[in-house]
Amino acid sequence: MMNSISQVYAEVGPMLARLLVILLTSTVITMGATTHLAAATLLSPGSAERLRQHVEPFGRQVSRLSSGELFEKWRVIQRNLEADQAELMRCARDVERCASEPALRFLAIIEQAKAREGRARFGEVNRAVNLAIYPISDLKQYGAVDVWTSPLTTLSTGKGDCEDYAIAKYAALRQSGVPADDLRIVILRDLLRDEEHAVVSARLDGHWLILDNRHMSLVEDQYIRNYEPLFVLDQNGVMYYHDARFIQTKWE
Repeated sequence: MMNSISQVYAEVGPMLARLLVILLTSTVITMGATTHLAAATLLSPGSAERLRQHVEPFGRQVSRLSSGELFEKWRVIQRNLEADQAELMRCARDVERCASEPALRFLAIIEQAKAREGRARFGEVNRAVNLAIYPISDLKQYGAVDVWTSPLTTLSTGKGDCEDYAIAKYAALRQSGVPADDLRIVILRDLLRDEEHAVVSARLDGHWLILDNRHMSLVEDQYIRNYEPLFVLDQNGVMYYHDARFIQTKWE
């Protein structure tokens, strides 16, 4: 009997040992997966926050444009912003001899913004630019539709429409130290007024805040319901929102 048992053990023992190893390995893997899932669950708010930081304003999918009227219009403005920056640098080096009143006014806005940080900096620029420009349509001011101007050109007349406000805020925030990757100009459709509009969107701690010439307060993009985003402009060019319903053919 003992010989039979020994013989069975000799045959089955190695099989049991291998089975035990498999069971233990599976348990460790399962425990590791469970621990990993638990960690992922605990970190999901942070992970979601990091993911949100890479999403454009209004949290919608976008693609790049490589041509079209809006693409060319933004390229011209980017060149004009470079020219404005050169003028600002000259005035900043010798304020007493600066002959450009618009440059001095814009430098004052930038310096006021630099004295603040975070949301306060965004709010300062939004308030200062809103107060510095009198709202007027391009048709009334230039006799043409949709004329975009650089900050110094806008401040030379003290008048402009929504795009001029947005461009000035974009430039002021950039000059005051806000990273270019955290700044956008968003072209959108105002669903209540049934017209196109432009705002600046600035990112703070992963959240996009909207700077609007129609409001002194800053509102996070996810709480805005009456705006339908169409395009977003950044340092690299122009992007369009995939689900935009009001894109006009002139921008394509």
